[in-house]
Amino acid sequence: MKVVLLGSNTKKEIEKRIQIVSSAGNLSRSSGTVTEVFENHKSYEDNLKLARAVVGYGHKSIAEHDYLVFALEDVSVLIEQILISYRLTSFTIKSRRNVDFRNVGFYVPNFKDNDGNTLKNNKSLQEKYKEHMESLFQKYGELVDLEIPVEDCRYILPYCFNSNIIMGCDANEFLRITCDLLYGKMSKITEVYELGKKFENIIIKYAPYLIKALEKEKDNPCYTDQYKFVDKMFNRPQQGKLLPKVNMTNYTEDADRIVLCNILMTRYQISMREAKKMLLELKEKDKDIEKKLIKGLIYSKNQRELEQVNFSFEIPIELAVLTHITRHRMHSILIPDFVPMWDLENYFTPKSIEKCWLKEYKKVFIENKKVMEEFKELGVRDEDLVYFYLSGNACNIYTTMNGRTLMWISRMRCCNKAQYAIRKIAKDMVKEVKMVAPLIGSGLGPTCEVLGYCPEGKDSCKNRGVVIKKKDKVVE
Repeated sequence: MKVVLLGSNTKKEIEKRIQIVSSAGNLSRSSGTVTEVFENHKSYEDNLKLARAVVGYGHKSIAEHDYLVFALEDVSVLIEQILISYRLTSFTIKSRRNVDFRNVGFYVPNFKDNDGNTLKNNKSLQEKYKEHMESLFQKYGELVDLEIPVEDCRYILPYCFNSNIIMGCDANEFLRITCDLLYGKMSKITEVYELGKKFENIIIKYAPYLIKALEKEKDNPCYTDQYKFVDKMFNRPQQGKLLPKVNMTNYTEDADRIVLCNILMTRYQISMREAKKMLLELKEKDKDIEKKLIKGLIYSKNQRELEQVNFSFEIPIELAVLTHITRHRMHSILIPDFVPMWDLENYFTPKSIEKCWLKEYKKVFIENKKVMEEFKELGVRDEDLVYFYLSGNACNIYTTMNGRTLMWISRMRCCNKAQYAIRKIAKDMVKEVKMVAPLIGSGLGPTCEVLGYCPEGKDSCKNRGVVIKKKDKVVE
């Protein structure tokens, strides 16, 4: 694992960043313009002291003016999934849909018991673990050589394989992530804690005004499990069955009319009651007014009206595809913790593998679960067993998104270029919404279907003979 803070990190640059944070912390209590306040904060020691004090009081928002970009090399895909779940971060990740991953390497943990002690037979367990993981990579390579699409071959990659990430976030969010990695529920996973320590060292060296705030979080009771009492109340398995399909669990009632009224309310500064009345009057004059209003909204740059309605979904999804929905920032997604272990018999089978490699594919998942259970019987804690998840293993997730986010996701994920599994999920979500909000539903779907052109240029699938957008031109 390697973590590098990208960009200029000279002493002068660090002092300048802390001067910005300190100025933000003092702006509300100082006379003069922003630039005047900034110029008055020349002393590094004074700036550091002020920034540390303001953040220590709990006013951490000033740290949001300090932005950091990292290179994370050879971290496991488990780390990747944990990190991209943070909503206020930006990521670019090497694609498993386009790159052969057979030689990327994988993480090998020190195997510990439930008390965190390294097991006496750790070395022999590591050898067996490496042998098992190497066999999975070998089978992955066999699938690639059979010319099965790489995006389907990856379903048998174990969750220990190495990923490479560019990650950016403001210092406030970075502090939050670091605290979670060091003290949170996933901190018992050694690799997670190791990354937390590397982030802590970056804070000490490059953002020292956050040190005391980081130390203060160590004893925060929010990092303890608040729901243990529930486990004792029910005599049932901890992990439920995989859902059969995407299902909308909740939605804003009368969503279409709310959005239409919001258009009128914003434009004419009227109440909801007045907007409802106005909409009825408009319908008497033009029976297609509702369709016209929605069409205008679909083609608008600012679509805040769509943010006033929400839709909630429960979704069965494989780990290989989970990143495709997690990476969309503006929705509230709930993903089960990786510990305790899920049922490894829950997995998806790509159609390309189903046709020619099904027997061997099933054998891979059976054998993987068998090896994991052997390790568990030998006293290995769940936090070290997480690397036995295969990318085809699946879980149930839950998310709530507003109409605007749903529209954006449908543009990206209903496209024929999207990975087929996430495309099916997106289309199922759209189908559910169209049943309860047909006007909003008319604006959901791929760009070519809704707006009549494709922005992909030469990479367009040429679907339905739509026009293709090339830079600033639209051509047939």
